[in-house]
Amino acid sequence: MKGASKIMQYEEKTPKTWSGICIIAYLAGIGYMALDTIPDEIGLWLGLCALFLLVLLPCLAVPASKFIYNRIQIDTQTLRVGRECITLADIDPNSIREASQAVLPTAAHRYTESINGINASGQGQHGNGPSNPRLVGGGWGVPMGMDNVVICTRNGEQLRFATRDRVAFLTALLQAVTAHTETRRP
Repeated sequence: MKGASKIMQYEEKTPKTWSGICIIAYLAGIGYMALDTIPDEIGLWLGLCALFLLVLLPCLAVPASKFIYNRIQIDTQTLRVGRECITLADIDPNSIREASQAVLPTAAHRYTESINGINASGQGQHGNGPSNPRLVGGGWGVPMGMDNVVICTRNGEQLRFATRDRVAFLTALLQAVTAHTETRRP
């Protein structure tokens, strides 16, 4: 059905703590400077606001990048990760079960994996190959501290997903793939 509604079954929320802290620190800093400079030296104050904005923007770029490339949404027909969309029919449910039975990595292991795993498309040591599954979403690598999950499609392609909550993601994905498979059977 072309007009069937796609109900969101799972959505991985992006934490906003870091962005909030950075914005509050910026506003507190320029507010404190305003006490001494406004109204006498408003030009100086505006210049300092712009200068400190150059520090704020890179701090906000990382969470924005995570939101663009690593946002996970599962509806009744598709798995959307960042800029990519994968139909649930293409995902192998057995690989999801295998991934969910794997041992949960420690925080130190997650950080080590994310530092060493670059998804460069070149022919170097970090390029995609049989031992390096393709990172879904469009990013260069798994962001530091995030967990990564490898699952396969029905045609055998290995896909790597960056996730904040491995258990919730795999549980929701398995339920969605199972429900989608059961509704397609006559």
